[in-house]
Amino acid sequence: MHKLVTEYDFQLTKEDVLRGQGIDPARASNRLFDSAESVIEEAHSLVRPAALYTVTRVIEFDHKKVIFEGGSFEGSLVARAMAGAEHLSIAACTIGEDLENRIQELMSENPVKAIALDGAGIAALRKVAQTVEDIISKEACELETSLGMRAQPGQEGWPIEQQRQLFSILPGDKIGIRLTESCLMIPRKSVSFVIPRGEALSSSVVPCDFCSKRNRCEWRKDKQTG
Repeated sequence: MHKLVTEYDFQLTKEDVLRGQGIDPARASNRLFDSAESVIEEAHSLVRPAALYTVTRVIEFDHKKVIFEGGSFEGSLVARAMAGAEHLSIAACTIGEDLENRIQELMSENPVKAIALDGAGIAALRKVAQTVEDIISKEACELETSLGMRAQPGQEGWPIEQQRQLFSILPGDKIGIRLTESCLMIPRKSVSFVIPRGEALSSSVVPCDFCSKRNRCEWRKDKQTG
């Protein structure tokens, strides 16, 4: 059974918008803060949050493949991140096309504002996805079971083509998401993910643990020393 998420309660901050642009608020100039603040009201008027998810039972694991009721996922990330899962929570989220269309309009006349608005859209999508994660987490807590790491098709070890399997389980059209031939999602500010659930799973595992660049990644080093 697919569950539509209909309630979203979030307020974007200047810091959210800056992080959406990949800017550390602690290092941002006053000009960047002003730019971020200037797009918040418009961003809220353009965001059309929508999400749905489902929970399916894992049947078995076969090498790099997890087979569940309704389909299967395959890849080295799948094999490691979902090992031991008893159920999978499969989700898709979007903020719609209106904000993206506005960014395109602004790009030629006011690129600085367009970039700030893009950051606001990324921040909004993160908050929509977090809303869904919170619901999934609450359900797991009520069942007294554990969640593993969130994984997304397109991450290292999970081919982007697996989006087709994911959207064969979730009816993305119900929230306005469609796939291109190359398996990218439209609207662009959309995300899909899977969170495994089971007694043997640990939420302390993160995607970086499975990345081949983990020992030389500057972003990871900053996070570890920050």
